[in-house]
Amino acid sequence: MRIGFFTDTYFPQVSGVATSIKTLKTELEKQGHTVFIFTTTDEDINRYEDWDVIRIPSVPFFAFKERRVAYRGFTDALKIARRYKLDLIHTHTEFSLGILGKMIARELDIPVVHTYHTQYEDYVHYIANGKLIRPSMVKYFVRSFLKGLDGVICPSEIVEDLLNGYDIPISKRVIPTGIDLAKFERPEITEEDTLDLRAHLGIEPDETMLLSLSRISHEKNIQAIVSAMPTILADNSKVKLVIVGGGPFAEELKELIHELGLTDSVQMTGMIAPTDTALYYKAADFFISASTSETQGLTFLESLASGTPILAHSNPYLDNVITDKMFGTLYQREQELSDAVVEAIVATPVMNQHLLEKKLYEISATNFGRRVYEYYLDLKISYDFRRNHIKEDGVVESLLKEAIYLPQKVVVKSSTTTVKILKKSVQQVKSIRNFFD
Repeated sequence: MRIGFFTDTYFPQVSGVATSIKTLKTELEKQGHTVFIFTTTDEDINRYEDWDVIRIPSVPFFAFKERRVAYRGFTDALKIARRYKLDLIHTHTEFSLGILGKMIARELDIPVVHTYHTQYEDYVHYIANGKLIRPSMVKYFVRSFLKGLDGVICPSEIVEDLLNGYDIPISKRVIPTGIDLAKFERPEITEEDTLDLRAHLGIEPDETMLLSLSRISHEKNIQAIVSAMPTILADNSKVKLVIVGGGPFAEELKELIHELGLTDSVQMTGMIAPTDTALYYKAADFFISASTSETQGLTFLESLASGTPILAHSNPYLDNVITDKMFGTLYQREQELSDAVVEAIVATPVMNQHLLEKKLYEISATNFGRRVYEYYLDLKISYDFRRNHIKEDGVVESLLKEAIYLPQKVVVKSSTTTVKILKKSVQQVKSIRNFFD
């Protein structure tokens, strides 16, 4: 199968969406498919980039300067898509490239499937301080974009429930994004390596290291973890929180740490090299997140692949991931966060290798790629059936119309008998049409 991905976000931009797209591309290619990426231009790309990445002229998006929006080159994109003989289009954005993907699919008469990656209600405040777009308006925008698509991939049950709440009638399938396990299993990382990192961070062997690793933004709710630390430390003084990452909320978070007098127990490392991510996961005792805006959250899977249990706010997606206490502890309300941490430290069992291996396949990129292709196949078969059915119906309709029209050329309008015969013919024709329907 020859598949076109249309996305406003792709490497070298760093995001969960870009990672998900790259992972899926790799896995589909392992299965023997060809994947073309239609995306935006970027100042940091190599001019000799892979031939299967098509860059569309773009400008920075005003609300998120690190994201870009295409503004021309649509005709050329259509020519390229036609030349590459795409069998299916998979859109990964609701904006410029997503709209382009829908248009090209219509021109090429091929199916189009979409992955709904982002829960926009949590992000509209970035646009004109929430004065331009309100959360209640999101569903109308989403309905408009998804109208006419053949299917939508929901990365989690959260997204499926969200779209059902929007009254989106098209086919939906929950397929969580998988991860490349090899990047996080990393057998070459030794216990000595993790102890060295902990020593560098000022964490003793008998202390508990909580790791927060994400973009530092308000919706990630890292501030809730920091605010819970005084209560946690009152119960267990041997707990340290390490916050890894950068983002627009970093300065506010630093101020909160100082205000609460937590500089000895909480530290912010800033950005780290991607190659060191697995080392941080393995050095930690728990990966912690208080975010309620995640539609999935690849960092949860990365932590498990590294062998580190999770502490997080419960949601339908995580309820299906944390199927055993050894994988982590979930809490229901923010007030329960500190109790969940204290309880997890004393009650989390050692990982059972057999159960862990089953869980790792479940969250693997291999399983992800297999399930997405199965959905592609279902949608393609359904699309081709409908298209052929419409063509057959068109032929039938033409014959039926001719059957009705021809007698009208020879009937005498004043003849009551002829009119009755014609009406009877029309009724019979309608019966035939109903049979074909």
